[in-house]
Amino acid sequence: MTLKEEFATRNFSIYGQWLGVLSMILCFALGIANIFTFYVFIIIFSVICLVSSFIILFIEVPLLLRICPTSSSFDAAIRRVSTNYMRAGTYGVMAIVQWLSIIPRATSLIAAAILLTATAVCYLLAGMKGQAFVGSKTLGGAGVAQMIV
Repeated sequence: MTLKEEFATRNFSIYGQWLGVLSMILCFALGIANIFTFYVFIIIFSVICLVSSFIILFIEVPLLLRICPTSSSFDAAIRRVSTNYMRAGTYGVMAIVQWLSIIPRATSLIAAAILLTATAVCYLLAGMKGQAFVGSKTLGGAGVAQMIV
């Protein structure tokens, strides 16, 4: 199935997964960009954003759990985030943390908060519509994801 065909299925978990990948890239870039400041709270939120990007990477590309040497407790924690509702909750928590980053000072981390919120909403809609989680074949596919989980 091509990427165009995946998007045509109208499965919100596919949309959520691709927004998750975009969130990962944005969190990584904005985490690095905002870490070079004199405001301690912004540095803390930038580090949290960077850590979030790596967590998202393992959530959305499950093949990496096989390839990268990680602890069994980390693997178990990532494997728990397998349903649409768990993914929505995880992205929701990450989004709330980034929304809190604008309290001390408004920065570009708000873009990460917006994209993380959109990702959480997509996964929440998939769960509410009763759509099963479908992994994108481009990001490792359902067969690979099932083999790992």
